[in-house]
Amino acid sequence: MEDDSFSGKKIREQCKELILTDKQIEEIMRRVIKEINRGLSKETHAEADVKCFITYVQDLPNGKEKGKFLALDLGGTNFRVLLIHLKDENDFEMLSKIYAIPQSIMLGSGTQLFDHIAECLANFMKEHSVYEERLPLGFTFSFPLTQLGLTKGILARWTKGFNCSGVVGEDVVQLLKDAIARRGDVQIDICAILNDTTGTLMSCAWKNHNCRIGLIVGTGSNACYVERVENCDLFDGPKSGPNIKQHVLINTEWGAFGDDGALDFIRTEYDREIDQHSINPGRQLQEKMISGMYMGELARLAIVRFTKAGLLFGGVGSDILFKRGQFFTKYVSEIESDKPGTYYNCREVLEELGLEHATDEDCANVRYICECVSSRAAHLVSAGIAALINKMDEPSVTVGVDGSVYRFHPKFHDLMVQKIRQFVKPHISFDLMLSEDGSGRGAALVAAVACREAQ
Repeated sequence: MEDDSFSGKKIREQCKELILTDKQIEEIMRRVIKEINRGLSKETHAEADVKCFITYVQDLPNGKEKGKFLALDLGGTNFRVLLIHLKDENDFEMLSKIYAIPQSIMLGSGTQLFDHIAECLANFMKEHSVYEERLPLGFTFSFPLTQLGLTKGILARWTKGFNCSGVVGEDVVQLLKDAIARRGDVQIDICAILNDTTGTLMSCAWKNHNCRIGLIVGTGSNACYVERVENCDLFDGPKSGPNIKQHVLINTEWGAFGDDGALDFIRTEYDREIDQHSINPGRQLQEKMISGMYMGELARLAIVRFTKAGLLFGGVGSDILFKRGQFFTKYVSEIESDKPGTYYNCREVLEELGLEHATDEDCANVRYICECVSSRAAHLVSAGIAALINKMDEPSVTVGVDGSVYRFHPKFHDLMVQKIRQFVKPHISFDLMLSEDGSGRGAALVAAVACREAQ
């Protein structure tokens, strides 16, 4: 049911700026590739927004990895510790526990952060009776890293609400090793550091050897892909000779795409406002148009604008609606999960926001605004993925995907498949695969592959 009233038409007219045209998507694809090439090139890497960090991961799992591994997954307001026992190709046991990171630690010193993590690791090992064993660990660290090897990663900058002092410019593997050493009670070999996109790709590649791209659409957004070594100026491993590997995984850090103005032609007043009030103004501009950290707020800003213009709720808002950060991204997914013509979830959300006076017409308009915001996010992600698939030019590619937005939004997957199909070269087939336990198992697999290679 579309709303044909005056206010409905007005809202649809003003939401046009949130809808990407095919021409705009083609232009975004061109700009993404240009920026990726700048990140890969020695000359332009320093000033490129999309850094295309070399991960030093050159081997994908072959299903023969075996043994017990720890994984540590740090990438948001909590972290997971996992114990993974790989038995054979499709058989593994996984135990995990989630630990919170208090705000005071997120904004405290690096020493506090890593001591907290080391303490949780030790407690976890006690709980699962592996306290006496010496275990390899894969460390998923989902912040922009300059990697100097499989076990050396320098933090480029904090994102996602973190601001621990004394970590930027330092090797986070060393900081974790130091914290473990300060305790002196557990034996852990850190075999690899990676980010969640790499973990997602590895986790999916274990089941599907065709997986060539890892994508996260969650609190943040990022992608990694398999690149030919000859295209990677900054790769300082061996490039030629017997047994030399032709490919290496590239962590694009594409959340920063647009920081130089490349996305200004599609950004709206809502995007500018979100950016101004963020803890990193002017940075991670593409991520702010896509990810779960901002999607609800984008919808809220549009709803507020239309309420103040008298087009929603009879011009009467509520204190909660007018408060920044109070329209959660999960609301967008819930509202769009209502069956057409029904507004059960929508009403529940609006009541939580103190908008009991909403009419069916208001509900239809709120849903339309949410659809515009989430479809734009899906189409922006699709532009980047289609560009990567075309760049690799393989006949068939699986994209491993993880993250709360992709996982829980009712239409995100379908929107992406449809849009990518439209812009991928006709001879290429692709599919999107949800990563079941993404970055956790992926970290263990990178460690396992590293151990396999070392042997």
